[in-house]
Amino acid sequence: MKPALAARITELVDQISTIIVGKRPQIEDCVACVLAGGHLLIEDVPGVGKTTLAHALAVSLGLRFSRTQFTADLMPSDLIGVSVYERSREAFVFHPGPVFAQVLLADEINRAGPKTQSALLEAMEEHQVSVEGETRPLPEPFFVIATQNPNDQLGTYPLPESQLDRFLMCITLGYPDRKSERELLAGQDRREAINGLSAVMTPDELRAAQHAVQAVHASETLLDYLQTLIAATRSGRWFVEGLSPRAGIAVLRAARARALLDQRDYVAPDDVQAILPQTIAHRLVPVAGAGRGRVEQVRAMVASVAVG
Repeated sequence: MKPALAARITELVDQISTIIVGKRPQIEDCVACVLAGGHLLIEDVPGVGKTTLAHALAVSLGLRFSRTQFTADLMPSDLIGVSVYERSREAFVFHPGPVFAQVLLADEINRAGPKTQSALLEAMEEHQVSVEGETRPLPEPFFVIATQNPNDQLGTYPLPESQLDRFLMCITLGYPDRKSERELLAGQDRREAINGLSAVMTPDELRAAQHAVQAVHASETLLDYLQTLIAATRSGRWFVEGLSPRAGIAVLRAARARALLDQRDYVAPDDVQAILPQTIAHRLVPVAGAGRGRVEQVRAMVASVAVG
């Protein structure tokens, strides 16, 4: 990777860290997800900075940002757009919805019904939408950040497995530590702080970084280790069902992005271990009686698998 591009990525993480205080590991995961060309799901309680993180990322990348609040009465057309008859033109004219952005924040996605949730599937997978028999491409780059509240809260609908699988990573932010929270209490309002940000990367530089991710080398030994981990998820010892081949490819993409963040041109086992809980836990269900959550179960599985 060129030194100038490495400096831009570091500057990107540093700038977002001035807005989301004390959460650098989560910010690095978010940036790695963007570099890998995937979509991000953030699951946490309200008020910990999920929306702020998405907005700060879009501004720092110089990308067009759109936010949609998912509610029980949100319809697919509210997201994708609708054709309206205009008398002056004597024709139906398509009015694009908020999905036609470069960064789409789907806020509280699990408060909308399944029909509206599924409206995102084609957009996330194909980077296009079909409206009234016509296929319309979405802007490039296109990146979805979805937030969801814990499923035990009132008025939530669990995301189906098919949609969870479309998210490259799922992270949580959690509450800030005491020092970081004091900085938030005593500092500038986060929304005002975002207004003062400027783009540190251009869309062309982002595309160059995404191409650099694809060029990061993964050795045969590294691929053997990754396949051993994938086989462990399918053994029946840890999870009800194992990872699909598509999920395995997603893990490798994320590991390559993580290596690039550390300014390396090769993937190390540490990269796989660092991103594995974020990339596979939301795709898996622990076996009955495991006594652990999804993330803890993934970490226990990783600890049981030898690297060499």
